[in-house]
Amino acid sequence: MDRPAAPRKPPLRLQTTTLWHYPSQHYGPGVQGDPRFAGATPSYILWNLLQRYTKERDLVVDAMAGSGTTLDVARELGRRALGYDVAPARKDIFRADARRLPLEDEKADFVFCDPPYGTHIRYSGLPECIGELDAHAPAYFEAMEQVFAEFARILRPDRHLAVYVCDSWSKRGFVPIGARFAVMLEKRFTPVDHVAVVRGSKDLHKGNYHKAAEQENFYLRGFNHLLIFRRPARRGR
Repeated sequence: MDRPAAPRKPPLRLQTTTLWHYPSQHYGPGVQGDPRFAGATPSYILWNLLQRYTKERDLVVDAMAGSGTTLDVARELGRRALGYDVAPARKDIFRADARRLPLEDEKADFVFCDPPYGTHIRYSGLPECIGELDAHAPAYFEAMEQVFAEFARILRPDRHLAVYVCDSWSKRGFVPIGARFAVMLEKRFTPVDHVAVVRGSKDLHKGNYHKAAEQENFYLRGFNHLLIFRRPARRGR
């Protein structure tokens, strides 16, 4: 018996509100990045960001490149792309800590980062991995402060960056990572906008998760933060 055809993905278009949703992890007939990679960024997010804030031949940098979604989307759109990760998943991603990127000052036209939000997902097990730091502890935010300082170094003036992250909740309490990151980023960059991205997690469709949320009086994470900032232009002399 033939399997029913998979539903067609809707055409891509620019998101025009601060609530983003697309019903697939990937767009088009193929995939961007590796669908098996835990915590992979939905590729339509990168498509929207790069369409708005970059042009052909611009250099796009992903400091925590994961399975390479950013690189694939950037190259499909005719942008140059560099990806770094402490545990590279493929050959075109360079091994580097996001706090110490091997890139010259003011080289990037756009910087993207989808950092770990605590220890919810095990990424590499390496001691230098920020994903090994608990979001309830100061060390996590101290590490991300260093990452944002590095972004300020590599990003060209009057160019944009985006950070995609989720808040954290456990029985120890709630950590408003998105709000804290926004305050940290504003020390170095100009805020452009704050987008809520609907999460496509399969867990959100499990009745037992919703039952637990009701019984234990907590909320499931229904959205991720997309924080968009711009490095200020140089003042005229």
